[in-house]
Amino acid sequence: MRLEDLAEEILRCEKCPLHLNRKRAVPGEGNPNSRIMFVGEAPGRNEDEMGRPFVGAAGKLLEELLISIGLRRQDVFITNVVKCRPPNNRDPRPEEIEACLPYLKAQIELIDPEILVPLGRHSVGVLLGRIGEISILRVRGKVYEVEVFGAIRKVLPTLHPAAALYNPRLKPLIREDFEKLKSLISSGLEGWF
Repeated sequence: MRLEDLAEEILRCEKCPLHLNRKRAVPGEGNPNSRIMFVGEAPGRNEDEMGRPFVGAAGKLLEELLISIGLRRQDVFITNVVKCRPPNNRDPRPEEIEACLPYLKAQIELIDPEILVPLGRHSVGVLLGRIGEISILRVRGKVYEVEVFGAIRKVLPTLHPAAALYNPRLKPLIREDFEKLKSLISSGLEGWF
């Protein structure tokens, strides 16, 4: 399967009730050969309108953070655990995550990133295999080498950019995590882009 075919499948998905209220599913976008994949939780209102991940205020902050470490949005791949917006931006429910998980698994297998950067506790829980029992402040900024969908990968959890927008005191933490990502990239992973 190709990434484009997977995106088409996601756009037509009706596996859970989230499809009933969406305007657009949000498959994800970016460099299909990237060694870095960012995984958010679920699309918000702007993403639902445009069918693209991280296009609102949180997306603007994500782009600033990428630029601060010498990357551009088009250098990486950005997706979400859940591909349709939950009503009123509520947290995704376990059954919604479960319904979307095969899509995330397929994206990770097709892109085969070296580093996964989950943004927020739901995506951290999914990628570290501990849904519902993650304290984002405890795990953020640490590099985990774990098996994710059949391959050992580096996972660098960080806060969701929206959290740093709601609580500006968290901004230095997310910036620190991106600096950690920069040092991970520069430690022997040249020629990525």
